[in-house]
Amino acid sequence: MDYSKLLETAIEAQQFAYAPYSNFRVGAALLTKGGKVYTGCNVENQSFGATVCAERIAIFKAVSEGERDFTAMAVTGSTGKYTPPCGICRQVISEFAPDISLVLHDQQEGMKVVKAGTLFPHRTNYLNKTRPK
Repeated sequence: MDYSKLLETAIEAQQFAYAPYSNFRVGAALLTKGGKVYTGCNVENQSFGATVCAERIAIFKAVSEGERDFTAMAVTGSTGKYTPPCGICRQVISEFAPDISLVLHDQQEGMKVVKAGTLFPHRTNYLNKTRPK
């Protein structure tokens, strides 16, 4: 799957976001090594700590179905600007896919692809660069 198609899928997922408090809708599309795509959208809660981001929803859906090998994730937000993952999402991404390509979109600038490690360069890996299968 090319990155533009993955981004389109993230944009489609964004429409399902539940964001009555921030009005900031985010969509994510996660590509597995096998070619399957898992989507996520942010789901807010009035207790902000209970809010879950689109990226984590996509990853948790995939992991809950036995997937562990990811190659790319597209993320898009309703501001039309690049929407990189938040700190908590960066931590979760680093747990499951530290070398994943992140596809970000800006309506003016277009699409750019960055490696997750550039957004979280000094991550701590307590599993000595391995993770449970």
